[in-house]
Amino acid sequence: MTPYLLSSDQGIAASIGSGARGPVITAFLVFIGLSLLWLITLTTKEDHPEKLYLAGRSLSPLFNGFAMAGEQISVITLLTVPGAIALFGYDGYTAAIDGLITLGVLLLLAQKIRNSGRYTLGGLFGLRASGTAPRIAAAVVTLIVTLPLITIQLRAAGISAAFLIGMSASHVQVICTVLMGCLVVCFAAVGDLRGTSFMQVVKVPLTLLTLAVVTLLALGKFDWDPEALLTAAVNDSVAPDDYLSPGLWVFSADLEPLNALSGHVVVILGTAVAPQLILRVGASRTGRSARRSMSIATGLVGAFVLLLTTTGFAAAAVVGSGTIRSVDAMGQASPILLAAGVLPDHSTARSALITLVACVAFLAVLTTVTSVAFAAAVSFAHDVLAPRAVRTGRSDTSAGEVWALRPGVAVLCLAGVSLAVATHRYPVEFLVTFATCVAATCVFPVLLYSFLWRGFNRRGLLWSVYGGLLLCVALTVFSPTVSGTAYAVWPEAEFNWYPLQSPGLVSVPAAFFLGWLGSITSSEGSARDFQHVEHRVLTGHEIGAGDPK
Repeated sequence: MTPYLLSSDQGIAASIGSGARGPVITAFLVFIGLSLLWLITLTTKEDHPEKLYLAGRSLSPLFNGFAMAGEQISVITLLTVPGAIALFGYDGYTAAIDGLITLGVLLLLAQKIRNSGRYTLGGLFGLRASGTAPRIAAAVVTLIVTLPLITIQLRAAGISAAFLIGMSASHVQVICTVLMGCLVVCFAAVGDLRGTSFMQVVKVPLTLLTLAVVTLLALGKFDWDPEALLTAAVNDSVAPDDYLSPGLWVFSADLEPLNALSGHVVVILGTAVAPQLILRVGASRTGRSARRSMSIATGLVGAFVLLLTTTGFAAAAVVGSGTIRSVDAMGQASPILLAAGVLPDHSTARSALITLVACVAFLAVLTTVTSVAFAAAVSFAHDVLAPRAVRTGRSDTSAGEVWALRPGVAVLCLAGVSLAVATHRYPVEFLVTFATCVAATCVFPVLLYSFLWRGFNRRGLLWSVYGGLLLCVALTVFSPTVSGTAYAVWPEAEFNWYPLQSPGLVSVPAAFFLGWLGSITSSEGSARDFQHVEHRVLTGHEIGAGDPK
């Protein structure tokens, strides 16, 4: 098995240039150090869980809207989406707009989530089901969703760092992954929601500005004619006749319409109910401010998607799909390759632009991994440890929650680093799709039933969560992403009897069905009064209470 991504030391070295590499790496390291110092200054020493987890629910709609948009700017979207557009054209573009539709779905749920007063999956699951089993189910789902995301983010960070220093050997990628992972662990271990929110807010304009500069410089090479740029992108693609048509994406060549539909459904629904987004919605002041934040985030992400799309086409036009593929089979190096190609060699501006793109990529890794790990640790501390402390008669449960949070974040990040190193020789990018599929299957149906259906109860919740999770695991194991195809984990083996890349078209409807079946066959009824839950999610306060909280 050979390393999966970067493939050509010579191509990498030629792309950046030996003269530019030294200043770029130096400036990049300075940026990392300054970022760490800044995060430490933003860290608070709160001993109250809600102030630590949610910044005291004091974030304004504008501030939280920018932070919410920042949650959508991960290193996966920042590097993979332009690469997919550069290599696969239309199919990459359709993947880019999923993030925008995701916020549309979350916009419909945000006010209800915030009005419920809950900010973890365990709390939301507990709206209609009492006992420890729903909270444990929520913790299991949170862990399965977050750990693959952390792993792939750190893997991408290590590969990008290896590209930046001009080396693609397997051991260099591993060393870079470990070093970047250790840096991220340091960030994540001291961060809280308020501190990471500031960094998310800064990341948004910095990312938009960087992509805009790169795109404008690329457009300038074609006399400011967008049509000429697009024509060059088509002509320099690996398949000019099919570049602007669906079906070029290698992972969905078979059963293309169903594969495309399944992939979009999973990404849109799963990302909308990711634990870190639910936590951020919970940090809003009120349900209405949560909706305003989502509206602001939607506009910002729309600009981000537009710039991602133009960056992808510009990379194909300026660098060429063949060159991008020769350096990186998945196209993740395309933003840096584009930054290196739009300005003359040996110029100071070129080194500065490459450095800026690298810093934005690192900031995306830092904020995303910190946010995901923080949300998972909050879920474990709040949904598992705190109820256990209450049952054992401990009086100061808040101190125990806060104490467990930091080690929990560090352990999750270290586990992600370990998995990234252990799987560095394998094409495990499908784990991102698996994680979002688990969220779409195990969380989205439960939230809809909890908010809208009077008959939903504990048995329906557990059947939906565990039944859907079992289907996700089984169908993924027997899918083409694991065996039987050139891009599978084990291409020489053949047990891929499930034909689609993602289980979503089967697992999401099945989870809805199991939730319904479990509820109607249970004699216990709903453990919580639906009238009170409905009033709470609509108004933000209990029946007979005063102003919304």
